[in-house]
Amino acid sequence: MSRPALEVADIFRSHGAAWRKANAGHISLEQLKVMSAIERCRTAALGGHVEQCADCRHSRIAYNSCRNRHCPKCQGAAARDWLEDRQAELLPAGYFHLVFTLPAQIADIAYQNKRVIYGLLFKASAEAVLTIAADPKHLGAKVAITSVLHTWGSAMTHHPHIHMIVPGGGISPDGQRWVSCRPGFFLPVRVLSRLFRRLFCKRLVAAHEAGELKFFGPHTELADRARFNRFLKPLRKSEWVVYAKEPFGGPEAVLAYLSRYTHRVAISNARLISADETAVTFKYKDYRIDGPSRYKTMTLPTHEFIRRFLCHVLPKGFHRIRHYGLLANGSRTANIARARELLGSSSCPPEPETERAPNPDGPEISAHPCPCCGGQMIVIETFQPGCKPRRTPQRAPPQPADRAP
Repeated sequence: MSRPALEVADIFRSHGAAWRKANAGHISLEQLKVMSAIERCRTAALGGHVEQCADCRHSRIAYNSCRNRHCPKCQGAAARDWLEDRQAELLPAGYFHLVFTLPAQIADIAYQNKRVIYGLLFKASAEAVLTIAADPKHLGAKVAITSVLHTWGSAMTHHPHIHMIVPGGGISPDGQRWVSCRPGFFLPVRVLSRLFRRLFCKRLVAAHEAGELKFFGPHTELADRARFNRFLKPLRKSEWVVYAKEPFGGPEAVLAYLSRYTHRVAISNARLISADETAVTFKYKDYRIDGPSRYKTMTLPTHEFIRRFLCHVLPKGFHRIRHYGLLANGSRTANIARARELLGSSSCPPEPETERAPNPDGPEISAHPCPCCGGQMIVIETFQPGCKPRRTPQRAPPQPADRAP
């Protein structure tokens, strides 16, 4: 795989020390760990191995990954592994994509209370869908939900929202029927929005009364219960953003979508254009505009770029992908089997082809083929973090040109 011309790691290595010094005392331990992981990712600091092609003898050094969930370079493999586990859970039904967004006023205090408010966002959005779906006036069934938290907009601003994937139907309360939604329509968005607003505000007030929320800077006064209630009053009457995108074409389209969204980070290396001593330029999408003109570039001071990236670091142990309803962990396998039976598809989808397990006594085989001839790369040396390999990488000798007859 070719390395991008510019990476977030390059920016952190060049400017991270100065940013940490300038913001000392205002950086969380998790943010420091993320910076360190990204700076060290795929460098000698983490160790690695030397691979050699079994055919042309080309060799190369492969450094270890940091495996941090916020690292732009480490999410591809994690997404592939996660998707393989999800394939067996896909149902032969149409799927819908819902999005639940917090108002900007609440997003401001969410940054100071990530674990609590992001958790409420998950719970309130899932409860709203499960409640409306179970109502006989709408669907009258228990549905399956996969929710993914994103905390950023395209320009890396703080914009917490939930992407939710739901099949277009569910199991009836007595467990005897599969109830399908109307073609092209899942649940009424306005009803979902208002119930989501009510459930979230109710849970938020309870969290405030329990002393679970912390307020700093211009929001310090919200620690007072009366002022907090006044803060929420206009939000209880405003319209909260909930919308349903067009339904997916089928289970394969769902997997393609999930592969792009589940393990995404605030910005990918592919969106970076340039960086110098003072600024970083990157591509972003302006969702307020339709058509090709929505694709733009933005230039930020380097320290502001780093701040925006790190404001999306999640609390330790916080799960950004969650399942509800039929996919709740305790009864997931039984529910999926029953749903397949009711849909007339009792067999599971074929599992993806996987490479044969390596012989533990044989050489370790690299997952990436030789860049010169496409042959199999074999690990011939491993080295520990902070060490250098004994062997020097060598390119394959040029092949002699075929002689004309």
